[in-house]
Amino acid sequence: MDTKIKKRYNRIAKVYDILESPMESGFSRWREKLLSEVKGKTLEVGVGTGKNLTYYPGNIDLTGIDFSENMIERARRKSGNKPNVRLMVMDAEKMDFEANTFDTVVTSCVYCSVPDPVQGMKEMKRVCKPGGRLLMLEHVRSNHKMVGKLMDWMNPIPLHLYGANINRETYENLLKAGFEPNDITIKHLWYDIVLLIKVNIKK
Repeated sequence: MDTKIKKRYNRIAKVYDILESPMESGFSRWREKLLSEVKGKTLEVGVGTGKNLTYYPGNIDLTGIDFSENMIERARRKSGNKPNVRLMVMDAEKMDFEANTFDTVVTSCVYCSVPDPVQGMKEMKRVCKPGGRLLMLEHVRSNHKMVGKLMDWMNPIPLHLYGANINRETYENLLKAGFEPNDITIKHLWYDIVLLIKVNIKK
């Protein structure tokens, strides 16, 4: 766990939703689309302040983790202490869960800030049951030459402010984590930068 990034997210937790509000009009409909496909026992990695909580079906068993204590505290307030929702502080790169625990694993705008994204993805694969799915809403580096270079040039700014990268190559990282191309489906939501990624789990 990167303690510097953790401290940054603990520090901005109180104003995080305000900082993200300009983008939320677009992301809210994408969150709804992502979470409409959730089934069974579900894990959300990087639950943050709990922005997704209102979009989940009411009949699922949900566990949310985040490495920021202050983010989890904000999420708990939004959850309303629902009995089917458990929120806990945990490192995405080293989860405490047993293998093959969850039917669905969800992320949304998380893999920009996981220090070792490949290790985090390996952990998601480990805790998801065979036949389960990963559902990911992520922003990534553009494949367009000039746009990609611009994102590389700008990346130090959000990395310094929030510990977030805007030029992560998430598809390539999934392959490095051991997922097969045929098991990965990608839908472009906003150009080739915001993606809905679905991964079938085979073991």
